Amino acid sequence: MTSLAGKTILMSGGSRGIGLAIALRAARDGANIAMLAKTDTPHPKLEGTVHTAAEQIRAAGGNALPLVGDVRDDDDITEAVITTQGEFGGIDIVINNASVIDLSRSLDLSAKKYDLMQDVNVRGTFMLSRAAIPQLRNSANPHILSLSPPLNPTPKWLGAHTGYSLAKFGMTMVTLGLAAEFAGDGIAANTLWPRTTIATAAVQNLLGGDKVMAASRTADIYADAAYSVLTKPAAEYTGQSLIVEDVLEADGVTDFSGYAAVPGTPDDRLFPDIFLD
Repeated sequence: MTSLAGKTILMSGGSRGIGLAIALRAARDGANIAMLAKTDTPHPKLEGTVHTAAEQIRAAGGNALPLVGDVRDDDDITEAVITTQGEFGGIDIVINNASVIDLSRSLDLSAKKYDLMQDVNVRGTFMLSRAAIPQLRNSANPHILSLSPPLNPTPKWLGAHTGYSLAKFGMTMVTLGLAAEFAGDGIAANTLWPRTTIATAAVQNLLGGDKVMAASRTADIYADAAYSVLTKPAAEYTGQSLIVEDVLEADGVTDFSGYAAVPGTPDDRLFPDIFLD
């Protein structure tokens, strides 16, 4: 495949940031994009709602279905799958984009926030993917893509923010498990993660402000890599923990300077040891 024209994507989140960038890249092909997201009204500190995202998707050439709901709610998930199928005739792709980030150390992390990360990141990935499996089985090129890192349970990763690391690694384990379980159905399931921080509101507000933003890449690099993954043959491209830059390099992209959040920022000013949504 070389296009997502006519394909239907069900995405968790997507009101802003990386999820929206991925949606807009698919929309340029004329894809159908259903977004299950909580942001129904504007947030005082964060730009964008599921409705403004839908407007941007339509302006980019795609079809949008904004679904106000919570990936933690099983009824919302079921309704999202049924409504998406009814609107577009099926589901070809599930993107597990919704994620909660809290880099607090273990003694500082509240139980409520720990549970929230597990519920959204891990359980949400499992439940949304599982609910869409019957529809994915009917797709000509079905994909599940989760925005989560390779499994690397070293002290460097786990020790920095144990609660968050567990939640993100959990997303990956769910995805790789689904890849193995449904390989016989031809459903691809992969994860995708960047080498560097991505210039999003999460970076600006949680990971160091302007200094880290200046060393980040734009969400477009994530979107271009996701597009590459989602247009690969599902039966042959599954069960992998992929890195954004590796995917693009395999496609022949060697110059990433155009993705710099701040033009002219050298590529060695990176923060590869910081988790990012």
